[in-house]
Amino acid sequence: MTGRGRPRAFDRGAALEKAMQLFWERGYEGAAIGDLAAAMEINRPSLYAAFGCKEALFLEATALYEEREGAPLQKLLDEAPTAREGIEAHLRYNVGAYTDASHPPGCFVVLASIIGTPDNAEIRAALARSRAEGEAVILARIERGQAEGDVAASADARMIAAFYTTVTHGLSIQARDGVGRNGLDRIVDAAMAAWPALAGKP
Repeated sequence: MTGRGRPRAFDRGAALEKAMQLFWERGYEGAAIGDLAAAMEINRPSLYAAFGCKEALFLEATALYEEREGAPLQKLLDEAPTAREGIEAHLRYNVGAYTDASHPPGCFVVLASIIGTPDNAEIRAALARSRAEGEAVILARIERGQAEGDVAASADARMIAAFYTTVTHGLSIQARDGVGRNGLDRIVDAAMAAWPALAGKP
């Protein structure tokens, strides 16, 4: 008599990557557990055993995305000699990332769950916190620019950060709607043309 075999082992990191891609493509509510299990090439019991529940899996996928995308953006802001150059580099990087054909277009955090059922309010709140953290990073670079003299001390740093964060979110939506890199770069051109008026410096 043949004994029951051991459950097939799987690469947890690779499975999480596949889950992130599906959430990115379909959003939180659009990715059903059965579809996630199929995309991850595991069965439902293995999914629950490894990740707990759909919400926990989504939050872990979000953390993976933020870790992957956040580090290069932070580096660009930190290493740019001025706030203006840092923010433009930040926007140009996002244009490239949002139009990269190797994954769904746009930003995972912006698109995954803007609206939805009341049951998923905690997911939307978590993503809102993530977006707020992204804005705080831009704000910190602008305030550094004020301290270093390349942004006017009288400039409204919070308003500038909110403006360029809104541009970033708009780029994500435009990319999901099929606007290509050239079109998004023109939007960045327009946004950066507003810099002297906003920052009080060229």
